[in-house]
Amino acid sequence: MTSQSDRTRLIAAATRRGRGRRPVNPPIERGSTLLNDSAALMREPGPVPVYGIEDLGAASALRAALSDLEGASWTGLVPSGLAAVTVPITALTRPGDEVLTTDAVYGPSRRFLTRHMTARGVSTRFHEAGASTEAVIAALTDRTRVLLIESPASLTFEIQDVAALAAACRARGVLTVMDNTWAAGLAFRPLAHGVDVSVQAVTKYVAGHSDLLMGSIAVTDPVVGRPIAETLEDLGWRVSPDDAWLALRGLRTLPLRYGEQGRSALQVAEWLQARPEVLDVLYPPLPGSVGHDLWRRDYDGAASILGVVLNGGSLTAADALLDSLTLFGLGFSWGGFESLITHETSQLAHRLNPPTLAGPLIRLHIGLEDPDDLIADLERGFATWRAEQV
Repeated sequence: MTSQSDRTRLIAAATRRGRGRRPVNPPIERGSTLLNDSAALMREPGPVPVYGIEDLGAASALRAALSDLEGASWTGLVPSGLAAVTVPITALTRPGDEVLTTDAVYGPSRRFLTRHMTARGVSTRFHEAGASTEAVIAALTDRTRVLLIESPASLTFEIQDVAALAAACRARGVLTVMDNTWAAGLAFRPLAHGVDVSVQAVTKYVAGHSDLLMGSIAVTDPVVGRPIAETLEDLGWRVSPDDAWLALRGLRTLPLRYGEQGRSALQVAEWLQARPEVLDVLYPPLPGSVGHDLWRRDYDGAASILGVVLNGGSLTAADALLDSLTLFGLGFSWGGFESLITHETSQLAHRLNPPTLAGPLIRLHIGLEDPDDLIADLERGFATWRAEQV
């Protein structure tokens, strides 16, 4: 049989025969206590869990589907995207170790590294957000245990040569963990490029409806996966059956939503690039953008989140722009069906080497609305922004 596309495989897993008469989606099983027919059976290992903290039907199906998507031998679920980053780092490091990551790393991940891990004897160093592959490799030391890759990076969307970094780390005995939320495990597969651990916020594109929090951790090597699975077991972290069911439902339509939103985002980005109110559009799929060649080489699609550097103007004017929009929600997330916009300039101050921008930085997430309507909304917003300059 010829290999099937992602959109086919994600649905075919639900309709596969041989399991008798059943609903298309697994039932939601809410349970803490699981009963047995005899005392002896209570001690019998088997595919059926012995307690509700273990994965029941919906979570098991979600893990299997995500493993298939990521090309993983094992996938674990955690209560948030941040936990998907923190659990592998906790599991794979020991006091005296060091984590190396980009200065543009996701803010809560940065906080975890500098506050929680530092207090436990694991230090973190940050390489420049736009560092070359050679510079990142040169920054590895004998103490570096984990390279945390975030590509594209938060807010400024720098993109890295993941395969080259993974190969160099493997040769040096350094483990690689990649936050792959931007590609949703769909447009880029870290494990196929040599990364040890692929994590993503299921909250975003997989769930797709802005109604749950969840993260996933995927590995191919059981030697790497075992301490992560044991850490999950020791911490007692699991996801609710209702959330697992919702995430599984979202996963079935992920390729269609991701592709449509990516096309709309590119249309909006091209329009923004031509606007006099915009100094720069930070979006690797946009021709001419920083990282575009790497994106074109490695990625099969694009997320619908992008940065816009305004051509001057005050923070008050940027806020007025946001306040004047009617189709863009004001909220800190992305990957759902709705368009969102945020003002991100202040977050750059947390970096060791914040970029020098000629104007405020705003972040747009493009949802499933008609892109022409979104563009019209932004045009009205720019009119408000210009009026604030007078």
